[in-house]
Amino acid sequence: MGMLVVLLLLSSGCGQKPQAAPTTGTGNAGSNEAVGEPVAAAPQNEGQGSQGEDNGKEQAQSPLQTTSIEAYYTDDNMLELTKETRQISFESDQDKYLAALKTLQSSENTGLFALWEKAFFHSATLADGVLTVDMSLPDEARQGAGGEALAIEALTKTLFQFQEVNAIELLVDGEKVDTLMGHVELDHPLLRN
Repeated sequence: MGMLVVLLLLSSGCGQKPQAAPTTGTGNAGSNEAVGEPVAAAPQNEGQGSQGEDNGKEQAQSPLQTTSIEAYYTDDNMLELTKETRQISFESDQDKYLAALKTLQSSENTGLFALWEKAFFHSATLADGVLTVDMSLPDEARQGAGGEALAIEALTKTLFQFQEVNAIELLVDGEKVDTLMGHVELDHPLLRN
């Protein structure tokens, strides 16, 4: 009987590895990513209870893809945009849009200002050529008129690099808004020029 209890205790913990809490995919304003590392979108299949052997097979089936994009920032005077080449890593084509948006939250150049640094990007989903971006904008993320215009331009220039994106629908907390920060009227959707 005692041996049976010991065996049960030992076998109940077998194959159970502690798992990290899944990331929510919301903005990375407070992220601890190191500067200069590729930005990666969070995997969608985290925390599904696969055992160690299966995790290796799963990763082999969906390796991270990496590509270079141009991300846009401004200087402290907010007079114009400056582009910076960045590397993004992502598992699927849907993940690459969120990874691209996250590059707008920090510049690798200390002389450039990230216009979207304090915004939270919840999702970026492409359907029929329209990329729908849902975000939250806390008060500290809001800019003046010039900063808002540059922020929208930085976002559209970054996302329209993807040929499959013909229009961008911007939502704040799931809702269409007339203006993101109170100054620049938004078209719904924003069209590629």
